[in-house]
Amino acid sequence: MKLLQFIFITTSLFFVFSCGQNGSKEISTNDVQNTNSADGKTNGSLPDIKFEEETHDFGRITQGEKVSCSFKFKNTGSTSLIISSASGSCGCTVPEFPKKPILPGEEEKINVIFSSEGKSGIVEKSISIVTNCEPSTKIIYIKADIVVPVSANPSADLPTAH
Repeated sequence: MKLLQFIFITTSLFFVFSCGQNGSKEISTNDVQNTNSADGKTNGSLPDIKFEEETHDFGRITQGEKVSCSFKFKNTGSTSLIISSASGSCGCTVPEFPKKPILPGEEEKINVIFSSEGKSGIVEKSISIVTNCEPSTKIIYIKADIVVPVSANPSADLPTAH
C-alpha cells in the first residue's frame, strides 16, 4: 500500500512540475484568436499583412549563384500578426521569417535565399506564408532568368558543322 502511495505522489509531483515549464514564451494565447464563429462569420478585429512587393525578380543570374532578397511588409490590421510558418516551393528557396508577434502598424521583413544550382532558364518559385490573418495563407514569389556559363556547357565548346 505504501508503494502505491509513493508511486501516486511521485507521479503527481512529476505532472505538477512538468506542466507549463516551456521557458521563455514569445507568443501568448491572447495573440491568437479564433476569427470564425460556428456560422462561418468573422468575429472581431484581425491582423492584416500587406507587402511592399509580392514578386521579386532577380533578373539574369548565373547558374550556381545564391541570391537573396527581402520582402518588406506591414501589419495593417488592429491585432498582433503572427507568422507560424514560411516555406519555399522547393529546397532551393529558403525563407526566414520573424518569430515574434508583429504589432499593428509595425513593419518587418521576410528574407529569402535562392540557390540556382542545377537550374536554367526562366524560373519562378513561391513562398507560402501561414499567418493568423484571413485568409491564413499568403503566397509571394521570386523569379530569375538563369544562364548556364559557357564553361559549364560542354556542347558549347564543340565546333558546329556548316
